Amino acid sequence: MINRERLINSFIAMVETDSVSGREGKMRDLLVLEFARRGMQAEEDNTGELLQGEAGNLLIKIPGSIDGPVVLFSAHMDTVEPGEGIKAVIEDGIIKSQGKTILGSDDKAALAALLEALDVIIENDIPHPPIELLITVSEEQGLKGSKSFDFSKLEAEIGYVLDAGGSPGNIIIQSPCQNEIEYKVYGKPAHAGMNPEDGINAIQAAAMALSKMPCGRIDKDTTCNLGIIEGGTARNIVADYCHIKGEARSLNRTSLERITDQLRDTFIKEVQARGAAAEMEVKFLYPEIQLDTEAEAVQIAIRAAESIGLTPELVSTGGGSDASNINGSGIPCANLGIGMTDVHTCDEYIKISDLEKDAELVLAILREAAAGR
Repeated sequence: MINRERLINSFIAMVETDSVSGREGKMRDLLVLEFARRGMQAEEDNTGELLQGEAGNLLIKIPGSIDGPVVLFSAHMDTVEPGEGIKAVIEDGIIKSQGKTILGSDDKAALAALLEALDVIIENDIPHPPIELLITVSEEQGLKGSKSFDFSKLEAEIGYVLDAGGSPGNIIIQSPCQNEIEYKVYGKPAHAGMNPEDGINAIQAAAMALSKMPCGRIDKDTTCNLGIIEGGTARNIVADYCHIKGEARSLNRTSLERITDQLRDTFIKEVQARGAAAEMEVKFLYPEIQLDTEAEAVQIAIRAAESIGLTPELVSTGGGSDASNINGSGIPCANLGIGMTDVHTCDEYIKISDLEKDAELVLAILREAAAGR
């Protein structure tokens, strides 16, 4: 029932529509038009204004034709850089970019699959339970779009985010919570050649502290990272300020709090030991996911995958997704593998066969959801 050519054309039209995080206006317009063509209204929230971006999250509610749980599907419309001027090419059954940009299958493969599934439902008058579609912005900036969404607008009982790597059939049931961490060091300026002894070098103090702090894999559940460091004003001035951005994440909330405390204690102690002042700011970005293997959302996804010839695999991941915030709102939600490969690089690609399986999986989930009630 999947129209392969239509699905490919839809996907290519989407990836060739620029929508880097914060600049999703063109993609928003395309989606609103596509849903309107199918007789569906896309409601936009005020997240664009809150985040000072071009577009907000879109919510589409589709009444069911049969009884069953309200099923939520979610995907995001934004991409990472370099994501402007994308040109897609097809070679040997895969779709990739020409090589100077990402492709954008993260997450436009999901959007194309959802639209194709809706077309199949409409064309074949397929019975389905009520459906809600949540299409977010600024996911790539730390799930900011879904974090700003008012989940009281949803009636969904179970949910699926289509935004995981790995083959269709992968079902993410465990993912981490995360802290965004900013470290600040305040030293004292002085002339680097005439009187450096009168200064306190914030960069050096930061470096000494960072050398004592954990970084990378902490244990099987927990990681932390130091990603950006900036400081100083000129090469001949003792730097009086240094700013570092990092993160910590864990599958276990207690472990996240423990590693964050360790980072804070070490950083402040080591910076102050060198006469500088230290500040650390922690922002909790999103909660962990711990879905029971017997949960309805998981079992429906397993049966759906098996029904279309896929081998379901329950997976734990170290990455976050909008499923984190959806679960945090009280809706059991699994993140599903959609076949996107080498995402966030210019080597990104997706198999056409996986695109087709993505659309088939959406249809199978709706079928299994209705059959289970």
